[in-house]
Amino acid sequence: MKHLHVLLMILLSSMISMAQDSVRIVQFDIKEEIAPSATRIVDKGLRIAREQEADLVVIHMNTFGGLLTDADSIRTAILNAPQPVYVFIDKNAASAGALISIACDKIYMAPGASMGSATVVDAEGNVLPDKYQSYMRSIMRSTAESHGKDTVISGIDTTYVWVRDPLIAEGMVDPRTVVPGVVDSSKVIAFTPEEAIANKYCEGQVGSISELLKRENVTNYRIIKVEKSAMDRLIGFLSGPVISGILIMFIFWGIFFEIRTPGIGFPLAAAVAAALLYFAPLYLEGLAANWEILLFFVGLVLIAVEIFVIPGFGAAGISGLVLTVTALILSLIRNVEFDFSYTESGEVVRALTGFIIGIIFMGRGFLNTPLFQRLVLSSTLQDAKANVSTNELKEAIEFGTAHTDLRPMGKIKLGEEIVPAKTMGEFITEGENVKVIGREMQYYVVERTQVIEA
Repeated sequence: MKHLHVLLMILLSSMISMAQDSVRIVQFDIKEEIAPSATRIVDKGLRIAREQEADLVVIHMNTFGGLLTDADSIRTAILNAPQPVYVFIDKNAASAGALISIACDKIYMAPGASMGSATVVDAEGNVLPDKYQSYMRSIMRSTAESHGKDTVISGIDTTYVWVRDPLIAEGMVDPRTVVPGVVDSSKVIAFTPEEAIANKYCEGQVGSISELLKRENVTNYRIIKVEKSAMDRLIGFLSGPVISGILIMFIFWGIFFEIRTPGIGFPLAAAVAAALLYFAPLYLEGLAANWEILLFFVGLVLIAVEIFVIPGFGAAGISGLVLTVTALILSLIRNVEFDFSYTESGEVVRALTGFIIGIIFMGRGFLNTPLFQRLVLSSTLQDAKANVSTNELKEAIEFGTAHTDLRPMGKIKLGEEIVPAKTMGEFITEGENVKVIGREMQYYVVERTQVIEA
């Protein structure tokens, strides 16, 4: 019995020792467009690796590229990570994906995978001007250089060669770059696994992450898998181009119908709700700045003031519309205090698409809204005539004076009360006497009159 107890103690000690010696690995995927959502999962994975004091980070990658700004943020985070970062390219690491891969300490590729082709293009695949290519060339080259040089001793001679040749990284961007023995001019470099291994851009060809770890002689390990949270998925869903377009449509819909039929309140509430869903993911992704969101809601307040408080010439309402539209466009375009140097074509396309959707949705109907009619003077009285049905008209019950100009909308003073009013098309100046002839929504319908004193 005593021997059995000793044996169990030895076995338990051995198991504890093995558990303590196991390699802690944090793994996460980049299997999507390189965008703010990818940046979030990388930041989350590297943060957990620090908190868990992981020994290694492994990225499972399959991407055709994406936004350069996010790719640069990800590669910087990887270069600054205290743990070694390995990447397993499962089929594709194109464009921005190639930049991120080169930042990793070791690269492994699956059979049939490809890495490279990092020329900067727009949403239609057209090559952008050289100022964009120049920046991409520089960060590709500097990322390759960050891995340093190897010492090669041949006889009595000592030479130093790059671990990853920066000229090859530059050749993945610029077809004019000539790399002797690799590519001549007019071709952008994209490596197969065999080519990447031959040019020291890949440590080996493997079929899975477990095979990668075996090649690295890591046998006793524990993988901490980092997944997207429900909030991450919701943000990604709301920030998608289709959902963003629908939310923009609801924002315009709410504003449009509140202007067309003022006083209901529900359309404006729907616009505010859609705006919250629209701006929240953009704010978290770093696209919408505080001042852009503030600009939008200031615009909404001005529109509400125009509708409910001071209906008149329309200056507040028109200013509100300008501010809301400007905020919607700017929130989709990356800028720092109106510096658009980092703006990418995809962001501009998305912004313009959303704006066009809104304009089409509002259409010609906006021209017939009270707000627009306050801004312009109609050419004829028939064009400017108030839309009052016969059953809405009632016998004149009150007299008052024009508190503001009526063109044909403004305010009148009835006794001690100031109320919104409109005419049947005539223009009445401030101070003239008016007679109430009916009601339309919250407006008193009036006409010019002469007060006959008894």
